[in-house]
Amino acid sequence: QVQVVESGGGLVQPGGSLRLSCVASGRISGIDDMGWYRQVPGKQRELVASITPGGWTNYDDSVKGRFTISRDNAKNEVDLQMNSLKPEDTAVYYCKASRKIPPWNTLYDYWGQGTQVTVSS
Repeated sequence: QVQVVESGGGLVQPGGSLRLSCVASGRISGIDDMGWYRQVPGKQRELVASITPGGWTNYDDSVKGRFTISRDNAKNEVDLQMNSLKPEDTAVYYCKASRKIPPWNTLYDYWGQGTQVTVSS
């Protein structure tokens, strides 16, 4: 069992910055990729950014150059630094941790409860 907890959401003005944090705990051996997703009402949940244990990153085109994902493997933590925020970034942001399940190393995803980010003046 893995628990995933996000923090750092809130209200910020357009052009401002916000930093989200996510910590995975519990049965954390075998944690693989971690990432951030976001969802607005009536829309599908979409990838924002992801990162491998080795530090390889992937970003959605809409956030490239503005957001930075990082992780601390020792703390099982993944952060998302969000700069130059736009109103269209408003969403519930979810953290995901993927874990390899033995003996076949099957991937299983664990999701946090989400944290609200609102970009508005």
